[in-house]
Amino acid sequence: MASVKELLRAETDGTLSFGDYTLGSKTKKDGFEFQGDLYKVKTFSEITKLEKNGMFVYESVPGTAVENFKATESEISFLVSGNQDAQFTLELAPDSEYVVFMDGKSVGDMKTNLSGKLSVSAELDADHSITVKVVKK
Repeated sequence: MASVKELLRAETDGTLSFGDYTLGSKTKKDGFEFQGDLYKVKTFSEITKLEKNGMFVYESVPGTAVENFKATESEISFLVSGNQDAQFTLELAPDSEYVVFMDGKSVGDMKTNLSGKLSVSAELDADHSITVKVVKK
């Protein structure tokens, strides 16, 4: 799967795509307006981070490419790829339980901490994207 060369783009289906893990140095795009909100992305081979209205949304170490990112109150879904295994962290509701699915299979129930962060590890490679869905219980 190719990285998102625009760094951050709106898709025709109402989702966002962001991140370029092929970059050798940190690159950012700020002030991207989407559905009334302002987004900022910082990305390169070591990290990809997305913020919405100055608040944390997504971070991966090392960097990843994320496509079709959609977040509602009860669910977040996206496709993720990278050139090596990665850990991504999502900002969700604090102290809440979620079921995490990868490629349609449940990888278990997980609970956010008091700040609402949920971290998940994924086996990634550049030729295959993984479908991730996180559903609030």
